[in-house]
Amino acid sequence: ERLKDWAAQEGQIAPRPERSRPTTLEKLIRQIVLTEDDDGIHRSHVGLVERDDLDEVDPDKQAGLINFLMKNRHGTPFEHNALKFLIEAPIMVFREWHRHRIGWSYNEESGRYKVLSPVFWVPCADRPLIQTGKPGHYTFEPDLTGEMRGPGIELMGQSYSYSYDTYERLLDMGFAKEVARAPLPVAIYSSMYATCNLRSLMAFLSLRTKDSRSLFPSFPQFEINQCASMMEEAFARHFPVTYAAFCEHGRVCP
Repeated sequence: ERLKDWAAQEGQIAPRPERSRPTTLEKLIRQIVLTEDDDGIHRSHVGLVERDDLDEVDPDKQAGLINFLMKNRHGTPFEHNALKFLIEAPIMVFREWHRHRIGWSYNEESGRYKVLSPVFWVPCADRPLIQTGKPGHYTFEPDLTGEMRGPGIELMGQSYSYSYDTYERLLDMGFAKEVARAPLPVAIYSSMYATCNLRSLMAFLSLRTKDSRSLFPSFPQFEINQCASMMEEAFARHFPVTYAAFCEHGRVCP
């Protein structure tokens, strides 16, 4: 039923085997847990704030201090907080994500200890599919004719079904989970808790989002940009003053 619903929404030309269960990144960020807020940034900076004023936060002074810290790249006050995200994404996205190591902690589900679910990634309707140009100077263009996506996803579904069939057969034969998972592609979904502070999140966003306000433009892969955009919404909602300063000063991590 899940596959039928997905196919109806995406308007696909042919059904895929139930086992492939393609999906998109629409329900990526499932849970957000955080400690502290913009007031915590103020309280965490003892270098310029009198001790008696640390717990009495004036909104105007707070905004001024945070803008000063951001503009002059005094970064440590932005480390005294935590955001924890529960994330579901394809392994190919996690491979990029785990390049971010400073200020991040990860706890990912393990294919060594559990049977992985047959949920695989397929490109969403607005995902550019065509790469043009030389390495280092290329762009991605949409499939304007619409002739590539349907057949391409059909091929992906066939490959996913075959690889997952192989996985199940190896398990049935008695192979250990850590061995049987070898045929599975990087398009299979995994999940993880990712915990970071605002400074590490801003470093992540500066690289993993494409934004016209960026002083140093970045051109991330489409899928991790989707992830980063969802996390940025949480950043803007829970830390509005810090977020505004981040954008005003070129989206550069302090």
